[in-house]
Amino acid sequence: MQRFAGRCAIVTGASRGIGRAVAIQLASEGADVAIVARSVVPGTKITGSLNETAERIRGLGSECIVIGADLSDGDDRARIVPEAIEGLGHVDILVNNAAAAIYQSPATYSLKRRRLSMEVNYQAPADLMQALVPHLIEAKEGWIVNVSSSAATLAVGPPFEVKVEIGLYGATKAALNRLTNAMGVSLYGSGIRVNAVMPRAAVLSEGADALVGGLLQPDQVEPMETMVESVLALCACDPDCTGRVYVSLDLLAERS
Repeated sequence: MQRFAGRCAIVTGASRGIGRAVAIQLASEGADVAIVARSVVPGTKITGSLNETAERIRGLGSECIVIGADLSDGDDRARIVPEAIEGLGHVDILVNNAAAAIYQSPATYSLKRRRLSMEVNYQAPADLMQALVPHLIEAKEGWIVNVSSSAATLAVGPPFEVKVEIGLYGATKAALNRLTNAMGVSLYGSGIRVNAVMPRAAVLSEGADALVGGLLQPDQVEPMETMVESVLALCACDPDCTGRVYVSLDLLAERS
């Protein structure tokens, strides 16, 4: 099924994990894709690179633009939307997937790490949305999907059982959720849909598996495919589906 034939998308964090899977699935359904991450070539401790993702996308017959960029750097991320539009001709879809997941107690989280987390998890999506919105307004339609996290929800207690210190990471994603809602409200009626989606449980991408894979039980893990299909559903949603923060499995159940 070619849901995205003629569409062009930007996907951040596409060297591995959810971003890579989303970019490949978009291409398999007809989209041309600009993929963004720091890891352009193989060689890091964690497997995956933009060039490997691009090879898969091009093998599906879709065009692929590789944009190596550090999303924590404002000047670097300012290049992304212009380069994507220049390379693809236009952009209809933005998937803000890249994230900095640093798990540590907020009591000891350094200012440097707080700033890095906010830059990647909140400021980067905000900048990319602002950069792309004029282009989407001119086209009179567009789809923005922000990948959030269940870490954004409040811990229930006391007592509290803390296996992984996700609070500061969750705070950045909670900010992203609120921004998603605000952007959807602001752009309502323009044809631009702005939504976020979070997994109900952990998705063991390569990075997450390296960080916390050994701490999770099987019932605390969600298949990659559910997040990918949830993101794609929001890349093809109707204009009145906007300003919302979804849970992956709930979204799929709602649309089944």
